[in-house]
Amino acid sequence: MNKEYASSWERLKAAIFHLFPHHLLSRCTYWITRQRGFWVASLIRSFIRFFKVDLSDAEVDQVEGYSTFNQFFTRTLKNGTRPIDANPEVISSPCDGRISQFGAIDNRQIIQAKGKHYSLNDFFTSACSHTEKFIDGEFMTIYLSPRDYHRVHMACDARLLEMVYVPGRLFSVAPYAPKAIEKVFAKNERVVSIFEVDGGYMAATMVGAVNVAAIEMAWHGMVTPPHMNLTARYDYQNEAISLKKGDEMGTFNMGSTVVLCFSKGCYSAISALATEQSLKMGEAIGFSSEAAAQADAKSAAAAAEDSEPTIEPAVVDEVTESVDIEAESSAPLDYVATTDNNESDSSDSNKA
Repeated sequence: MNKEYASSWERLKAAIFHLFPHHLLSRCTYWITRQRGFWVASLIRSFIRFFKVDLSDAEVDQVEGYSTFNQFFTRTLKNGTRPIDANPEVISSPCDGRISQFGAIDNRQIIQAKGKHYSLNDFFTSACSHTEKFIDGEFMTIYLSPRDYHRVHMACDARLLEMVYVPGRLFSVAPYAPKAIEKVFAKNERVVSIFEVDGGYMAATMVGAVNVAAIEMAWHGMVTPPHMNLTARYDYQNEAISLKKGDEMGTFNMGSTVVLCFSKGCYSAISALATEQSLKMGEAIGFSSEAAAQADAKSAAAAAEDSEPTIEPAVVDEVTESVDIEAESSAPLDYVATTDNNESDSSDSNKA
């Protein structure tokens, strides 16, 4: 868990951020990042230097190969740079990023940061028909920084059941924000995707943030923009949309956060997992079976035991150093007026 509460400076930044016209800024970002011109290459180079972006694993590894900033930001990777474990019991990281929080869902409560929680009901909203499935389950929150690869992939084999678009604010989700802004993930605009997986259910939620000018899903296309005022539910239960582990699920046009939730009993985190840990897409983060998780725990315990140095009594001075479906869906769409307490953006309308 986060070791510190928000500092005074972090709380001040959060207070100032409440005044920002989030959607107006993001619409400007959407337009700018899709413009072509002689200045694009310079902008990309400056971004690479400032955020220390590594382009070596990108399919296009030269700045001149990108016509717009958004092409660079949503870049694809070279084949083989993110190997996926073929073991069906292994759950893989859906993206590059850093683990913000992970652990058990306490009844309906998900940990956001030290001393801060938000509920499944607020997060999924009343439009989602599968919220109850995740009570007492497991979750993981992964933050994607500006330097990361921004395509999101499937953590395991799954069948799509429903997708819910939830309108909201676009607060920053930088590391300070979960500590300083109450229920930030349940306030921000987001796209919730519910899947049926081996032994239960998985929810993969892509959370928007300021300058996240668009969220695109593989089976739907662009979900936002336009930014809508009403929650929208797409029902896929009668459609045969199945995705394999490692398949592309969606894309952040600018970066944000992914929250994975698993129903009780269908996910166990690997023993080596820790908050603040960096992840690469495809890296193992857990197991879908209890037997595999127990085997991992035993292996980790044995490795820890083997790593302890042994000093022979007679030799005191010697030490041995020993993680594409592109067709548009015909899924039924319901616009749902919810009673959720997402803050309205008083300085900027969410109208399409």
